[in-house]
Amino acid sequence: MKMNRIGSPLIRLAMRGYCSSAAAGSEEKIVASVLFERLPVVVPKIDPVVYAFQEFSFRWQQQYRRAYPEEFYKKHEPRGKGDYQIDYVPAPRITEADKTNDRRSLQRALDSRLYLLLHGPAYGAPDGKPVWHFPEKIYGTEETLRKCAESALESILGDLSHTYFVGNAPMGHMVVQPSDSAPDLPPFKRFFFKSQVIATNKFNISKCDDYVWVTKDELIEFFPEQAEFFNQMIIS
Repeated sequence: MKMNRIGSPLIRLAMRGYCSSAAAGSEEKIVASVLFERLPVVVPKIDPVVYAFQEFSFRWQQQYRRAYPEEFYKKHEPRGKGDYQIDYVPAPRITEADKTNDRRSLQRALDSRLYLLLHGPAYGAPDGKPVWHFPEKIYGTEETLRKCAESALESILGDLSHTYFVGNAPMGHMVVQPSDSAPDLPPFKRFFFKSQVIATNKFNISKCDDYVWVTKDELIEFFPEQAEFFNQMIIS
């Protein structure tokens, strides 16, 4: 399997010169896949080394800070009538979904990015058996490959009202060659588009046997043969 990463939009799909051959009946298929991610909800914990440096830096600066007269600190006026103070209560980092390892919930791993994986039929799966895969669709008559990716995600979510596609170009692609388990499958290209969860913590996901929301490390466990590719493509 040959895998490459796209760092800039070098493929001009809108011209249709390259992709029209696939739609015209060529044996080589093009598949649009969606890396659907939920961004961190809480600030990630600071690495102990970084925390130690910040603590040292603060104490070092305190030694040489300018001393202001006491009157300066008393300039603050008492709160006026009608002013109020909101008590800050930090949200828990460990949720019930974390405790039960409920991977179908978005309310887990709040300090990490989560990615959606589906279990069911996928193009290129050996013997047509259900496998874990990203939302996908074979490129056909869509105006652009991104439109194809949007259609793939919309088909399982119902609508795209709580999604945001990052850019028009794919974030990476791989060329899948025939394998021992599927020797008759012609080579095909799989392009990955990034989309993000917006303003919701629950989706009604359909058209699959099962689904999970996983971190990057957990995602790589599902695709050990492509671990190097996903490590390079997914930055978290």
